[in-house]
Amino acid sequence: MHASTTASDNWIEGGELLARTLRDAGVDIVFALHGGHLESFYRGCINNEIRLLDFRHESSAGHAADGYARATGKLGVCVITAGPGFTNATTAILNAQLDSIPTLFIIGAPPIREDETNALQGGFDQIAAALPMTKYAHRITSTERIQDLTALAIRKAMTGRRGAVLLELPIDVLHMRAHASDVRAPHGLHVHPRPAPHPEEVTAAIKLLKQSERPVIIVGGEARFSDCREDLVALAEATRTPVFSNARGMGVFPSGHPLNGQIVGNLALLGDQRPDAALLLGARFGFRMAGRSTSLLPGDAHLIQVHSDAAELSRLRHVEIPIVADVGAAINVLRTAAAGETWPERSAWIKSATTAASKLQAAYPETRGPGGIHPFRAAEAAVQAAGPNAAIILDGGEAASWAAFHLRADRPGHVQGLGYLGALGTGPGMAIGAQIVDPDKRVMQITGDGAMGFHIQEFDTMVRHRLPICTVVLNNQIWGMSIHGQQIMYGANYSAISELSGTNYASVAMAFGCHGERVTDFAEIVPAIARAYASGKPSCIEIMIDADVVHPVTVAALGTVSDEKREIMIPYYENIPIRTPA
Repeated sequence: MHASTTASDNWIEGGELLARTLRDAGVDIVFALHGGHLESFYRGCINNEIRLLDFRHESSAGHAADGYARATGKLGVCVITAGPGFTNATTAILNAQLDSIPTLFIIGAPPIREDETNALQGGFDQIAAALPMTKYAHRITSTERIQDLTALAIRKAMTGRRGAVLLELPIDVLHMRAHASDVRAPHGLHVHPRPAPHPEEVTAAIKLLKQSERPVIIVGGEARFSDCREDLVALAEATRTPVFSNARGMGVFPSGHPLNGQIVGNLALLGDQRPDAALLLGARFGFRMAGRSTSLLPGDAHLIQVHSDAAELSRLRHVEIPIVADVGAAINVLRTAAAGETWPERSAWIKSATTAASKLQAAYPETRGPGGIHPFRAAEAAVQAAGPNAAIILDGGEAASWAAFHLRADRPGHVQGLGYLGALGTGPGMAIGAQIVDPDKRVMQITGDGAMGFHIQEFDTMVRHRLPICTVVLNNQIWGMSIHGQQIMYGANYSAISELSGTNYASVAMAFGCHGERVTDFAEIVPAIARAYASGKPSCIEIMIDADVVHPVTVAALGTVSDEKREIMIPYYENIPIRTPA
């Protein structure tokens, strides 16, 4: 029997059923790397006008689906082959899951009829491996069930606490045919519940905010997936409350609004005048909110937290008013309640909170150090050269952290960066996912020379698909966060597998067909980036920065140790107390 399926044919191939389901769910692009297990699906995509965007590594394809979901608020779909295709993508799957990004990963598998035959790219249970790192993972074993089980996976990815879901399609299930009368319909492809807070919770939240002297609103990742900008602006203006955002929440609140304090890390710059109350909207406590420390929010600050997952309410900190709700629905009812109240002016607090970031300018006055351009100034110049409407994708350790000081975003998803997995190498894929949404939009990836080495081959993907992404490499020829941490712990002359040297990343990019320049003079950064965008090609601007400048986040990650504290210093986590017998 011939493999094609005509409109009059009542027998439908599995790949066609899968593609139709994705099309009906609103999917118009799939990020992929070729694998023979999925040929039926590729053909289904062509039949259903779903674009296939191919990569050089499965992990980058997964990061692109992740980046696309962050940029659009829609489902990101990555399709990869069995065995090594799946294992190559595990970093991307975990990254999306830990950051609660709605993504669907579809993986191939050997035929069910060849189980326990030592088949090619088989020999292990992919679903068992995927279950601990996804919101949902399932092996589809019947062609008739492809559509309704795919719809179930999409609902799980897109509702409640969003996340990564995975479906395994064995090659025989995907290539076999099912009679149209036996196919289970894909119901519920567009389910978007919006549970709202209880009226008593709303009343308590308004009362707490009204009584506070220095309240803030903190916008987190869940707000990105709610259409809530208008309501958020109205709530902030009514309550006279400054707004800060984590990286995933940036752009929900307008960048130029006078109440915008920008990145949440700026709260640490307020010292003793940090907030006495905070309304967290879709943000959760963890290392992206300074862990268990009180550097952002004092220990006695009164907290209101809105999140879809009850398990996140009061994690690490006592939350006086925990609310399980959709962020958009919560903001809407809070806005309505706030409009009926009279609020204090708080002019002095607003000025203090929204100008905190200006203190950084005084901290780093020089554009150059003994070993190269100062990284604070290099990152600042790069972000400014990209322009106010650019999407900024961050990768790397200290490189991303230097750039984070300068982030401004006026649209949700226009800032993307490292999340809870702490994975390097996410940048190229995420940048591609962001650029594909709008080919005419400026997209800039800011990365370090260490992180750039993970997926440098994706310059080829950018060139083949004519994606004019500007990659800025802050090159200090070291693993910056690693060696700086080592030297804080063990002395200025210490290093262990933390040095890099000699690679000219601009030249590597040029070999792939990109525009490339290496910059050693601060004054040349902006002109070089202007030339990069003017070229109309993917580009790499490599900026040689001073290796001896240590980012304050590296110092903060190690903490301080004194004889009185009696602690063991360890990198990235809380220091270990030394317990002695009484």
